[in-house]
Amino acid sequence: MSTTDDQRIDDVSEPETVTQTISRIFKDSNSPLGSQIAQESSRYKAIEQAVFPKPERTRLIAVANQKGGVGKTTTTVNISAALALAGARVLVIDMDPQGNASTALGIVHGSGLPSVYDVLEGRLSIEQVKQTCPDFATLDVVPASIDLSGAELEVADSPNRNNLLDTALSTFLEQSEQHYDYVFIDCPPSLGLLVINAMCAVNEMLIPIQAEYYALEGLGQLIHTIGLVQEHFNSTLLVSTMLVTMFDRRTLLSREVYDEVKQHYPSIVLDTTIPRTVKIAEAPSFSKSVIAYDPQGMGATSYREAALEIAKRSAQALEAIAIKRGEH
Repeated sequence: MSTTDDQRIDDVSEPETVTQTISRIFKDSNSPLGSQIAQESSRYKAIEQAVFPKPERTRLIAVANQKGGVGKTTTTVNISAALALAGARVLVIDMDPQGNASTALGIVHGSGLPSVYDVLEGRLSIEQVKQTCPDFATLDVVPASIDLSGAELEVADSPNRNNLLDTALSTFLEQSEQHYDYVFIDCPPSLGLLVINAMCAVNEMLIPIQAEYYALEGLGQLIHTIGLVQEHFNSTLLVSTMLVTMFDRRTLLSREVYDEVKQHYPSIVLDTTIPRTVKIAEAPSFSKSVIAYDPQGMGATSYREAALEIAKRSAQALEAIAIKRGEH
């Protein structure tokens, strides 16, 4: 057999990687599409190889923004899924009566079924109502249902109405045989009793901000509300993370919104932005996170990059919380 034949056999037995194929096709091209595809492939490969550090203590994070449609639930679901994919043990508590986070994580929920409503009312514990996400073995979910919409009125006269979730969550974490690296609470798009319960049960706030100017208008109101909760109910509460969502890099508006938020909150805005993609929007209709639905897509890669940033900032966030508590 000739050397040329040997070479051909070698070529067949070792097929190109996706990155190599894209590079070969577009290496001499100025095509913006080719450049974008090559970049996306490179980012996916990098995040696949990334090591996600685990926090020394459980991080308790509420995801909130009183403005609807900013990607709040989508962020909760996909950051949680991305961290679970990386090996972290994660608990998601759905505090939105719409139950969208429960749906997107493939969790059975509905009126009359065990949910966070029963936890707040004291009928059931978190241990009794939590379910495991079918796509990620280390991701547990406390579901919500429309029944939760009546909880604010039903517990309004309770003397500890602001700390119902805090009490239930603290008890669960102390008694659980499993150690959780992260707890994420998906808040409803309002500033009522359910959100206050969430803010009193956590140490950190993650605020998703849509890359539009309307989103900036509501940010000041949310920061003000967080300040009131810090003053009256939870002095250790910290706004640790802001994430710009629905970012369109082709528009000047998206870049201006990002730059403005980054200028005001330089240490807490993530470098990663979340793009508008069809797959992110489609995933919940299949009862999946985009991490499970389109794992190699740009939406999944972006959320995994954001999760990696959050993981890498764990030591800094926990240190800031300790200082607030007077432990340092």
